[in-house]
Amino acid sequence: MAPRNIRPSERDRSRRVLSQNFLTDRAAVARLVRVADPDPTGLLLEVGAGRGQLTRPLAARCGRLTAYEVDPAAGRELAAVCAALPNVEHRQADFLAAEPPPEPFAVVGNIPWSLTSAVVRWCLAAPRLRSATLLTQLEYARRRSGDYGRWTRLTVQTWPEVGWRLAGRVPRGAFRPVPAVDAGILRIERRPEPLLPAAALPAYRRLVGLGFEGVGGSLAATLRRHHPPPGSRPPCGRRGSRRTPRWGTSGRSSGWCCSGC
Repeated sequence: MAPRNIRPSERDRSRRVLSQNFLTDRAAVARLVRVADPDPTGLLLEVGAGRGQLTRPLAARCGRLTAYEVDPAAGRELAAVCAALPNVEHRQADFLAAEPPPEPFAVVGNIPWSLTSAVVRWCLAAPRLRSATLLTQLEYARRRSGDYGRWTRLTVQTWPEVGWRLAGRVPRGAFRPVPAVDAGILRIERRPEPLLPAAALPAYRRLVGLGFEGVGGSLAATLRRHHPPPGSRPPCGRRGSRRTPRWGTSGRSSGWCCSGC
């Protein structure tokens, strides 16, 4: 029997373009809401609200909620959900084009995975953001949070001001349509007080940038290219050994460590 030639619908094409995987598992929804821990009197922005699966339980836990959804088809269903929730404002708009609120706020969302980096950049650039709880691809959440035992450049550069944490794993079967991989709950929290003085942050970021260039096989070799020490050598290391930076869980460098240590 010859296979049927099934043409994709506009809805199917929209899902692919918008990377839409709706979270349908109630336990997973409850878990994400618990991790987000909304302020009962504060402002919350929901990214990619879809059909309102997260909107209802989030609205029950926060003071005010603004739900963003760019897809018109899902937006019509979301509008009906929001109409019954007095503390929720529905915005049929692109979250990435929105101006950050001038007051303290938090972000929660089962975000389109193809836009993960853009959403994270938006959150980091928002000066009044307190936290972001994002459902991302598990691989992304693990890399950003240092779950592999090493940290990405973005994580290290922002660490004095922002904490990154992998707050859980959501199996791919919790979504419809089912994606190819599991998801991770990525928690980003702005520190009440930065770990470094504001005046020191530009120099710190330059240091991190130099370290991640990787020229010379180690951070020590990279720094020597830019800041050659007169008649000295880096601490902690045997002559001729390979040196790498060791970043502690506090986000501060604990010194250069040779690979044999």
